[in-house]
Amino acid sequence: MTTVFQIILLVAALVLVAYFLTNRRKAQAKAGVKIGFVVLAFAAVWAILRPDDLTVVANWLGVDRGTDLMLYGLVVAFVFTTLSTWVRFREQELRYARLARAVALQNAVKPEESLG
Repeated sequence: MTTVFQIILLVAALVLVAYFLTNRRKAQAKAGVKIGFVVLAFAAVWAILRPDDLTVVANWLGVDRGTDLMLYGLVVAFVFTTLSTWVRFREQELRYARLARAVALQNAVKPEESLG
């Protein structure tokens, strides 16, 4: 049975992924990642120090246990991190390819020079 919270979590995850894939190079997106990391760190400390509060929040959101709520959040964080890393590596590979192409064109030798 799908709860309202699960639907909201799925929509939020899809919106988050779409936002960061389309706004990858903007400073706002980079700031958003940093803010998200800080929020996740505070949430982790809070969940460790007060695990019963997490269960209360989970029940309020329609999830049975606090551990399930934490699992949902970690899955979303993992998917986002994986996609973010993949996009960053893809961008880096393109930069290396452009650099290699520029170096190759800069050091190119005309065919008649290499025969002589």
